Amino acid sequence: MKLLKKIGWIALVLLLVIQFIPTEKNNGELSSLDTFVSETKPTDEVQKILKNACYDCHSDQTIYPWYHSVAPLKFWINHHVEEGKEHLNFSNWADYSLKRKEHKMEEFWEEVEEKHMPLDSYTWTHSDAKLSNEQIAKVVNWAKTVQTNYEAQIQK
Repeated sequence: MKLLKKIGWIALVLLLVIQFIPTEKNNGELSSLDTFVSETKPTDEVQKILKNACYDCHSDQTIYPWYHSVAPLKFWINHHVEEGKEHLNFSNWADYSLKRKEHKMEEFWEEVEEKHMPLDSYTWTHSDAKLSNEQIAKVVNWAKTVQTNYEAQIQK
């Protein structure tokens, strides 16, 4: 019993200590998405879906929930954001080549169509990010059109 009590106290102290470990926030400029939006021309509805379901993890602008201040959740959230941006960062769209943009759009619509994105762990706490079949169809159709436009530009 004494051993369990000691382990409990140690765990509590560790939990308190890790609260003071700082994490970097992903708070880039709002204008960082301008190139992506102007080039891909999402409809207002698709733009709203992208904002609610994609930009937190796939851009330089994350809107953090209140519980981001609590460790170990803040480490988990930061890991998701870093990993998301590593795969696709809409804020870096201007830096991508045409071929890379075309490929990223293909990967994007495939992930959305197959319901791999947004992640379930994200939609648990962001219910507006849970996409209906109609929203998925709109995003996929838009992304396929964008991909086709990039393919045509590459062919020239």
